[in-house]
Amino acid sequence: MEQMKPANSILSSFGTTIFETMSRLAQAHGAVNLGQGFPEGLEPAGVIAKAAEAVTNGPNQYPSMMGTPELRQAIAAHDRRFYGLDLDPMAEVMVTSGATEALASCLFGLIEPGDEVVLIEPLYDSYLPIIRRAGGIPKLVRVEPPHWDLPREALAAAFSERTKLIVLNTPMNPAGKVWSADDLSFLAGLLERFDAYAVCDEVYEHLVYDDRRHVPLITLPGMRDRCLKIGSAGKIFSLTGWKVGWVIAAPALLQPVAKAHQYLTFTTPPNLQAAVAFGLGLDDGYYQGLTRLLQARRDHLAAGLERVGFRVLETGGSYFISADFRPLGFAGDDEEFCRLITERAGVAAIPVSAFYQGRDVAHFARFCFAKTDAAIDMAIERLERHFRS
Repeated sequence: MEQMKPANSILSSFGTTIFETMSRLAQAHGAVNLGQGFPEGLEPAGVIAKAAEAVTNGPNQYPSMMGTPELRQAIAAHDRRFYGLDLDPMAEVMVTSGATEALASCLFGLIEPGDEVVLIEPLYDSYLPIIRRAGGIPKLVRVEPPHWDLPREALAAAFSERTKLIVLNTPMNPAGKVWSADDLSFLAGLLERFDAYAVCDEVYEHLVYDDRRHVPLITLPGMRDRCLKIGSAGKIFSLTGWKVGWVIAAPALLQPVAKAHQYLTFTTPPNLQAAVAFGLGLDDGYYQGLTRLLQARRDHLAAGLERVGFRVLETGGSYFISADFRPLGFAGDDEEFCRLITERAGVAAIPVSAFYQGRDVAHFARFCFAKTDAAIDMAIERLERHFRS
């Protein structure tokens, strides 16, 4: 075959995402999939019914690229209700086709080639490809297990006059770290000092446990014009396949992001927007009930993993527990361990090293607890049986 011109060298350099790889492996081996972060048995029936009604009744044509007025108003009301933010829904809220598209729109809309972008590992796998494709230069800072403490000196050293923005994930995947008000205040000082922005990935904002409180960076003094806050209906309503997200930002900051968005997905299905607008108006009982249920599942899975012999790390938010498998006597790395338990024990997990650029954090596995109690019980039973033998 004649040699063809190469594809884009940046995107071609990345392999298939670890989540897809492990999910395919789980399917091939009939494993309980505690790897990919999709929830089970949590979907609110009323929100789904609203989507079905909206499909039937219409309209089913393109809505505004910025989102339906109904959903934009509901998002603004949600953030006023939970965080005291006073937003203009028509100027400061944009609906996207999922939070990953929201991230892409923010990063493509704001980064100029040569801009430096501060990132905190462990990090979600879409960040680096988008930043590099936009021409940004990543500056990596680490929080590490088991305590995930923020290295303030390293974070400050990562900022320079060339820093355009930081990507902040809180609650953090896979660490489960919920940033404290003190840490956020320290970061806010760096943003002001270096005249930088923050793209705030807050998709797990309602999945915070043990009486912790999620504090959006945008609510801190001086941050209103520097932050873009990203939300996800998929995480709030356990409907990850719907891919409905949004960005909140001051008008001048949202404008370039909207220009990127119009050339990515342009718009999002109107029936799903109608259902999400309905869902965001649910009473406090829904939000509190979701947190209680997921906290109980977290504790259920943690107790089971400890019984198997893992050393389970504390998690304050998100869907995920990280666990040290060295007490089980396994001498390989985390990728080998996750393949082993998927193929031989019938339980899929994600290697935590996949969230770092090096292989030195290589003895932790990430498990998703947003599953049914029956699935969690089956996974623990299989792991116990495997490691006993």
